[in-house]
Amino acid sequence: MPQASLSSEHADIIFYNGFISTLDQTNKEVQAVAVKGDRIILTGTDADVMKMKSASTKLVDLKKKRLIPGLIDSHMHVIRGGLNYNMELRWDGVESLAVALRMLKEQVQRTPAPQWVRVVGGFTAHQFKEKRLPTLQEINEISPDTPVFILHLYDRALINQAALRVCGFTKDTPNPPGGEIERDAHGNPTGMLIAKPNALILYSTLAKGPKLPLEYQINSTRHFMREMNRLGVTGVIDAGGGFQNYPEDYDVIDRLAKDQQLTIRIAYNLFTQKPKGELEDFKRWTDTVQYGQGSNYYKHNGAGEMLVFSAADFEDFRQPRPDMPETMEHELEDVVRLLAEKRWPFRMHATYNETIERALNVFEKVNRDIPFNGLHWFFDHAETVNQKNIDRIAALGGGIAIQHRMAYQGEYFVERYGAKAAQETPPVKRMLQAGVTVGAGTDATRVASYNPWICLYWLVTGNTLGGLNLYPQENCLDREKALSLWTKENTWFSNEEGIKGQIKVGQLADFVLLSDDFFKVESEKIKDITSLMTVVGGKIVHGDGEYESLAPELPPAKPDWSPVNYFGGYQSRALESKRFAFDSSVLKKCCSIHPDVKKFRNSLEEVVLDWSLGCSCWAF
Repeated sequence: MPQASLSSEHADIIFYNGFISTLDQTNKEVQAVAVKGDRIILTGTDADVMKMKSASTKLVDLKKKRLIPGLIDSHMHVIRGGLNYNMELRWDGVESLAVALRMLKEQVQRTPAPQWVRVVGGFTAHQFKEKRLPTLQEINEISPDTPVFILHLYDRALINQAALRVCGFTKDTPNPPGGEIERDAHGNPTGMLIAKPNALILYSTLAKGPKLPLEYQINSTRHFMREMNRLGVTGVIDAGGGFQNYPEDYDVIDRLAKDQQLTIRIAYNLFTQKPKGELEDFKRWTDTVQYGQGSNYYKHNGAGEMLVFSAADFEDFRQPRPDMPETMEHELEDVVRLLAEKRWPFRMHATYNETIERALNVFEKVNRDIPFNGLHWFFDHAETVNQKNIDRIAALGGGIAIQHRMAYQGEYFVERYGAKAAQETPPVKRMLQAGVTVGAGTDATRVASYNPWICLYWLVTGNTLGGLNLYPQENCLDREKALSLWTKENTWFSNEEGIKGQIKVGQLADFVLLSDDFFKVESEKIKDITSLMTVVGGKIVHGDGEYESLAPELPPAKPDWSPVNYFGGYQSRALESKRFAFDSSVLKKCCSIHPDVKKFRNSLEEVVLDWSLGCSCWAF
């Protein structure tokens, strides 16, 4: 049955002959969708929708593929990520440390001084077949002169001797608060920087590296948006981030919005940057920034995820849970009271139930004096929230934005707290049963990858990237519900309910044609899904294969040595195998690494690892 038409006018473009999941419970699956301008004007059968065709209507054949609403990430650091994307070598998706090191060696060889080679999160040691991180010796042998920075989650960074020199780390450098500089027997820094559990030591070190010039930052952000489009993302709620200053670091995204070059919709929250100066930040911003200002492509979305630094419980499960200082409640109350008075929605980073308990005491106190009355507020993360506090969140009209951090850190959580405690971390099913609005995201680009399909895989299987099953099936979501957390439910977090998130008449025409059918593909292959075609506001912004010619071309990544030009972003398992498939029959001579005897390998991974260290005597 066709959905009622929004207009009697003809469509600009019709997408037909597909399996279209609308996530509209009154009209769950259709064959075709008609678009005029940036809105959907009709859905239904091919025959019904073709009635909207005129001589000028563009027709796109979906070839019986699955079309879904565009994915929306409710927690990503896309603005910061875009500024740096072209400088970063991504190990996201790489399944072998040997291959990762080969990528590192190639990038070191092409990176000019004084630039760094950076692997800035998005991976976990558990995703590698070798189940370990590289050693400092391996990194130093690959790159004795070019600075290398490798961030693993938010628990540690590995930097080589060249980076130690550039950053000025010596035996006299003191440990920063909440961090540790690992040292050898003589007191010299080794190159291992450890968050204990404060990640400041990690991203303050990263901030010492060179930045791209404005022109390249614009190019970099465009490439990152297109990478997101390639994975089916059409919208992001940006959670701010450390060293992401407003308004200075928003200049690039502002320019792209004004030039109508955004290919994802961005709602941004403002993240305070000044410990003990948080209230002053929010006073200034609430006086100068109107909540919601902007357009449906780029708009302000309130405060957070950092409201006050005294409430920041860093998510490093390799370290004990941090206790928040006694000043937390007083400082948090001042900020939340201001935001409630100004009717600014807010979000708050909170990993642990203990932090959530104390924050809720503050929120309830403020609400008694200044009723929230529908003001959207929510916790980010909430891995260990208990039932009592879930119920309190529901009673206060709040939400919870969850991310797939356990897919990357689940093994570390189990090691510290046990497998039973991990079975509901986070307790998504109980959140939903309590009536809390729940949305999903990634927390990319550092603590986890930006690939939404890893999160969807984790939600429906309960598995980590390392293959550990965390959750019994009763704690996992069915595929339709998981997809709704990435689409329709996420619109609540930006106050855009009914505007997008479904393929429905009147809503924004944001949708994605999938490389494989999410509802039918075997669970392990969910991780490999990409977009054949991504549509934002009725415009095709990404195309692959036979749809590639329908999307606008993107200039090459700048600078020329950018890892994006050679490796792209998230690494496809199929492409990884092709890229590093070597003919071993011609590589049997000895080398300086093994001068006396030819070494025989048992796997391709061993070959690539030795090659990365300079060995050329490969044989199987």
